[in-house]
Amino acid sequence: MKLLKRAAAVALFLFLSAAEAREAVTAKSFMVAAAHPLAVEAGYAVLKRGGSALDAAVAVQMVLGLVEPESSGLGGGAFLLHWSEKDKALRSYDGRETAPAAARPERFLDAQGKPMEFMEAAVGGRSVGTPGALRMLELAHRRHGRLPWRDLFGDAIGAAEGGFAMSPRLHAQLAAEKHLPDDPSARRLYYGEDGRPKAVGTRLVNRDYAATLRILAAQGAEAFYRGPIAADIVKAVRSHPKPGDLTEEDLAGYRAIEREPLCGPYRLMRVCSMAPPSSGGVAVLQILGVLERAGFDGAAPQSERAVHLFAEAGRLAYADRAKYLGDPDFVTVPVARLLKREYLDKRAKRVGEKSGGSAPPGDTEAPGTSHFSIIDAEGNVVSMTTTIEAPFGSRIMVRGFLLNNELTDFDFVPGGPNQIAPRKRPRSSMAPTIVFEPEGAVHLVLGSPGGSFIINYVAKALVGMLDWRLDVQAAIELPNFGSRNGPTEIERGSSYERLAEPLRARGHDVVLREMTSGLHGIERVAGGWRGGADPRREGAAKGD
Repeated sequence: MKLLKRAAAVALFLFLSAAEAREAVTAKSFMVAAAHPLAVEAGYAVLKRGGSALDAAVAVQMVLGLVEPESSGLGGGAFLLHWSEKDKALRSYDGRETAPAAARPERFLDAQGKPMEFMEAAVGGRSVGTPGALRMLELAHRRHGRLPWRDLFGDAIGAAEGGFAMSPRLHAQLAAEKHLPDDPSARRLYYGEDGRPKAVGTRLVNRDYAATLRILAAQGAEAFYRGPIAADIVKAVRSHPKPGDLTEEDLAGYRAIEREPLCGPYRLMRVCSMAPPSSGGVAVLQILGVLERAGFDGAAPQSERAVHLFAEAGRLAYADRAKYLGDPDFVTVPVARLLKREYLDKRAKRVGEKSGGSAPPGDTEAPGTSHFSIIDAEGNVVSMTTTIEAPFGSRIMVRGFLLNNELTDFDFVPGGPNQIAPRKRPRSSMAPTIVFEPEGAVHLVLGSPGGSFIINYVAKALVGMLDWRLDVQAAIELPNFGSRNGPTEIERGSSYERLAEPLRARGHDVVLREMTSGLHGIERVAGGWRGGADPRREGAAKGD
C-alpha cells in the first residue's frame, strides 16, 4: 500500500511538472480563460450568443463543478469582482461559506485541547460550512446578467448526462487521494471495482449532478438552500462517521454580500481586488506597496535580488495577515491603516540586502480552488475565484457534487481574529484582481487558486507584467516563488532553482516544492484582448 501511495504521489508530481509553455491567445471582442477546456467552451458559447460576462461566469462555474470536482462546485464558495463598462462601476461579491450556528471556537481541538491534524479535521462533516457560491452567482446575475438564468446550465447538464473524459489531471488527483473512495457515490463515479481511479479518457457520467442542475436552472438558487436538496446536504453532513452540525436553518439563512472592492496604486496602475474576509486583496497590495518602496524596479528581472525582495515583502504581508485579517462582520480589520502610505513606508524599511527571517506583524496604531477571467463584447469584466478548500473538500458527495471543508480555514487555536464563531466567514487568500490603466480603462484581469499561496501567485504575475513587461501568458508561466513568512519557497523543477544558493547566501532558508498555481488572465492589447492559461493545470483561453 505504501508503494501504491508513493507511486500515486509521483504520478501526480510528474503530471503537474510536465506543463509546457503556451502561446498567448488573442481576440478582438470577447474572451474567457478558465481551468478546463469544457468550461472555457461553455463560457465562450454564452458570450458568442450575446451573453454578458456574468452570464458566462454562471456557465463556466457549473461546468467546473463537474469536470474539476477537486477544486470547486456547488458545495463551495467564491469571491467575484465585476466591472460594468457602461456604468464605469466596480463591484465585488462575497460568496464565502459561513460556519453553522452551532460552531464554537474549540471545534478543531482534540480531547487534550491540542489542534487536530489537518486531515482529521478536514475529512467529514465537521469541516463543512454553508456553501455560498450559488447564492452569490444568483445575486450578481440579477444585477449584471443578460440571458435568462435557466439558459446558462445547458452545457454543464449535457456534459454531465453525456459524459466527459477523465483528464490526466483529475486521474492523478484521484490516484493520490486516500479518503474520497470512502464516499459511496464518489467511489461509483470515479473508481473502478479494483479501487483504482478509472482510466484516463474514460467517460464519466454524473446523472445526479445533471438532475441537480435541472432543478436549479428551473427554480433558481432557492431550491438549493431550502427543500429536498438542502435536506440531503444536512443529512449527509450529520450522518457522516465524523458528523458535523450544519442545519437546514443554516442553509436557509445564508446570504451573499456585496462589499466594497479594495483598490490601491502600483506604479501608474490601479490594482483592485477583494476586501476582507479575504486577506488576498490586502496582502497583494501590501506586497506591491513594499516592492515599490524597496527598490524592486532596480532589480534585474527574474534575478536573485528580485526574488529576495519579493520574498521579504511577502514575509511582511503574511505576518500582518496572520495578526489582523478576519471576517469584518465579527472583528475590526484595520484595512485602511494596513495600506496607509506611511505604514508601508515603515514596513519597507525592514527590507535589506539580507533576509530578515520570520517577520513580526506591524503596529497599525503608530489550498482546492479555481479561477476564471471573462470579458464580454461590451467590455464588462468578471474575475472570480471559486473553491471547496482542500482537494475534494470534505470528501462528502451529495446529489453529484462535493461539499467543502472550508471551516478548516479558521484558526484551529482560538483567540485570534480568525477564530471560528457562529455564522462567521473564514479568512481566505483568494484574490480575484482587476488592474486599471491611469485613465481608467481595464488593463488586466487575473487570479489563481492555491490556498495560502494565492497571494504570492497573483503578485508574481502582476510584477511579471507590470514591472518586467511580459505578456499575460509569459507572466503566468514564470516559476512560482515567494515567502509566506516562513522559508523562501521556489517552484521545484523550475529555472529558478539556480537562485537557491545565492539566496541562501543572503540568509534565506530556501525550500524547493511543487507550487501548482492556476493563474488565468486576460490583458488589453492593441485592437482587443490577449488571454493566458496556466500550463500547470489544463485550462485554456478562447475568444473572438
